[in-house]
Amino acid sequence: MSDFIKHPVVSLPDRAPEPVFSKEELVFTEAEKEQIEAFRAQYPTPESAVMKTFWLAQEKFGFLPPEVIRLAADTLGIPFSLAYGVATFYTQYYKAQKGKYVLDVCTCFSCQLCGGYDMLRYLEEKLDIREGETTEDGLFTIQGAECLGACGTAPMLQVTNGPYVHNLSREKLDALIDALKAGKKPPFVSVTLPQDEDDLGGNRRSDAEATEVGQTPPAAETFE
Repeated sequence: MSDFIKHPVVSLPDRAPEPVFSKEELVFTEAEKEQIEAFRAQYPTPESAVMKTFWLAQEKFGFLPPEVIRLAADTLGIPFSLAYGVATFYTQYYKAQKGKYVLDVCTCFSCQLCGGYDMLRYLEEKLDIREGETTEDGLFTIQGAECLGACGTAPMLQVTNGPYVHNLSREKLDALIDALKAGKKPPFVSVTLPQDEDDLGGNRRSDAEATEVGQTPPAAETFE
């Protein structure tokens, strides 16, 4: 069963915990401030620029504890409560320290039926951590995720809010972990339908770094 169905109420983080970053660390550079001003200029109100500002802040600080959320809000000139609501609504914004690589394994309905939990449990065994935990070396965090919009290539996962890895298998996960340990993130892959290969020459995106042909998804070994 989907994690959202099992746990429909998500506990919010403490709004005023002990700060992670010092006042000296908690600043944007002049270049970053200019970028945030450019974000603001794209919208009629500063509130609309909060999501892009959070991406910049997360890239800089690694995650968004309350003091970083407040920094982003103050820089945009918007209420902390509004910024806090946005940051805590989206799971793509990390409210706690994560590993260098966050592996979001889709466990929503389609992926669940095609082995999403099989892949998640395999990663737990391989990395010797449980869902939501981070390896001791700080390299990997593994999480179950809601639908990532790639049902046709289930089971699948996303690497740190970036590239997707489609049609997962244990062998594919082994290769992914080895590549990430070597500092090699997976490329952007365009997955094409088998009939498009013959009729449309692939019909794939022109910016694809790699391609795969769609395949019949497997059936899950276990259900949760």
